Amino acid sequence: MSMIGEYLRVTAAELDRVVQDPDWALDLVEEVQNAEEESEPALAEARHFSTYKTWDLLRFLLARVDFPVNVVHGEEPFAEDGDWGYGPPRYLRPERIRLAAEALRTTPYDQLISGVDPADLTEAEVYPLGWEEPGALEWGRHWYDGLTQFLKAAAVADDAMLVWLD
Repeated sequence: MSMIGEYLRVTAAELDRVVQDPDWALDLVEEVQNAEEESEPALAEARHFSTYKTWDLLRFLLARVDFPVNVVHGEEPFAEDGDWGYGPPRYLRPERIRLAAEALRTTPYDQLISGVDPADLTEAEVYPLGWEEPGALEWGRHWYDGLTQFLKAAAVADDAMLVWLD
């Protein structure tokens, strides 16, 4: 079983309901995931996004540059009694999404991996292990670029974001 970083864009009204009714939120997640699995929308229109198994690599790299928003785990808890896979979900408010989107836009992936040795990832036990493979750091580029585009679209729409590990 893998640990996957998951995101769901929600409107301000949906966020209010999410906080009040976490069971509804989980139903919404499943509904959106199922719908988008069928339709495969472009990132600008998508409501669901996954960083796949790169979530911990991205956490490690973003921590090195003192990234201003916790885009990997979210910041504000809700459904604290619930477990959406690997712990309870969190969310990011629209203003934090705007800050994150701008910071991602101005932080290219090459900057994140500059000076990082794959041995650093192994030593820090960054999930998933196996960083000694050639080009291991490049593996995260596609997911980082996708996250950047996804958060940009959410910022433009003034959306909030649910964040969890599944």
